[in-house]
Amino acid sequence: MFGLSKLLRAGEGRTVKRLAKMADDVIALEDKYAALSDDELKAKTDEFKKRLADGAEMNDILLEAFATVREAAWRVLDQKHYKVQIMGGAALHFGNVAEMRTGEGKTLTSLLPAYLNALGGKGVHIVTVNDYLAKRDAEMMGRVHRWLGLSVGVILSEMRPPERKEAYACDITYGTNNELGFDYLRDNMVRSLDDAVQRGHNFCIVDEVDSILIDEARTPLIISGPVDGSSQFYGVFAQLAPKMREGIHYEVDHKKRTIGVLEDGVEFVEDQLGIENLYAPEHSQLVSYLNNALKAKELFTRDKDYIVRNGEVLIVDGFTGRVLAGRRYNEG
Repeated sequence: MFGLSKLLRAGEGRTVKRLAKMADDVIALEDKYAALSDDELKAKTDEFKKRLADGAEMNDILLEAFATVREAAWRVLDQKHYKVQIMGGAALHFGNVAEMRTGEGKTLTSLLPAYLNALGGKGVHIVTVNDYLAKRDAEMMGRVHRWLGLSVGVILSEMRPPERKEAYACDITYGTNNELGFDYLRDNMVRSLDDAVQRGHNFCIVDEVDSILIDEARTPLIISGPVDGSSQFYGVFAQLAPKMREGIHYEVDHKKRTIGVLEDGVEFVEDQLGIENLYAPEHSQLVSYLNNALKAKELFTRDKDYIVRNGEVLIVDGFTGRVLAGRRYNEG
């Protein structure tokens, strides 16, 4: 185990040295690019696009593209990438996970690989954890990209399909993992490709990758249709659930977030509804209403898991604390 650990650290060390060398090479171009006029610096974007169209590889223009963005950020934002940020940008371009400390400038770092990979014309997605950050970064970092001649869009929860399609058509698109994920699912349900809002999936930068790909990945993205059955039973079981007692009528597994109705609970419901067999085929839907009513009572807390606004239940994102407009719990 020690030998494997040592080998892995050796590989990591070589990668860091390689990234450090690239960062030094980018910084060495500082004076050359600082001497360019605004128009000359902006013209670099078209130059890079032409070179790529003529057969050059993305890595062939990496140093020059990074130097261009670094100088543009200095002129537009009055911020210049430090060596560690250039290394981070290169690491992201090569498909690595780059861990940066608080205050090291992750947002500024993302400018570098986003600009480079957007030059191919196939689009870049930058994924953030909430709408606020997506909008903020699109506005702030978008100033640099737009200055260099690239288009920038942002996907927000309140947007309609035409607006989303326009945003996805931009060179660089900011959005949350939930919005991008649900748009992908909806695109797979459209009858015509013309109705799809996303185009291809070329290059993606994920902010807070541990949260998005590990923590939030525990919650699946599901598109569900309307629940069959009469809505009157929601009210009926909403009145029954408070009368039932845990340990007598049902049991709760808080860890697995499940409900199990006990025999006394089944008899109680049958007596209240005036039916002989709750599990008879014609009453199968009633079991779902019962389970959901008990789940709502025991597993969901108002003003924590959800809020009620104007008579409508709105789900609260457990990771960000933001209201998820338009979302609902599955199975009613």
